[in-house]
Amino acid sequence: MKRSILAALVLVLVTLSASAWALEPDKAGWYFTGSGVRTKSVAFVSVKVYAIRHDMKALPASKSKQAVIDADVDKKITFRMLRDVDAEKIVNALKEAYQMNGYGDSGKIGPFLAAMNKEMKEGTYVTISYNSAAKTTSISVSNGGSASAAGADFMKATWSIWFGKIDQASLGDAMIANL
Repeated sequence: MKRSILAALVLVLVTLSASAWALEPDKAGWYFTGSGVRTKSVAFVSVKVYAIRHDMKALPASKSKQAVIDADVDKKITFRMLRDVDAEKIVNALKEAYQMNGYGDSGKIGPFLAAMNKEMKEGTYVTISYNSAAKTTSISVSNGGSASAAGADFMKATWSIWFGKIDQASLGDAMIANL
């Protein structure tokens, strides 16, 4: 009898602990999947470039970077610049990242990245969001402009910048650490 009560108590505690750790959406329905810091090595020094976070309205079936890329759900990437960086440097780095991930539609990439039309000063926020109903990826820069590009293909290419081939693979891992 005591053993069955103890077993029941353990089961309840394990169930409560598991649900306490489950990923829950915020009041707006967004699941915070993780965050990290983009660094860049310059000579022998590693510098922090921006702090980044990722949120989704629905979670992927599996905890993988590819599942996040492929998820056709509302999702967003938000980053805050931790240092001043010339807009051209950020734009060129993102163009190279699209290319590294096999995406080359300059008719979508160019106008999209044109939203970064001013120096990316420390504290500047950039939000990249995907609207699954409209199949549109949008970018908004706090001190610059905004733009949108149509197509799930563009969304997958954009999410591949952080979750696909990247010189800092640990960043994508950190951005899904909560899954």
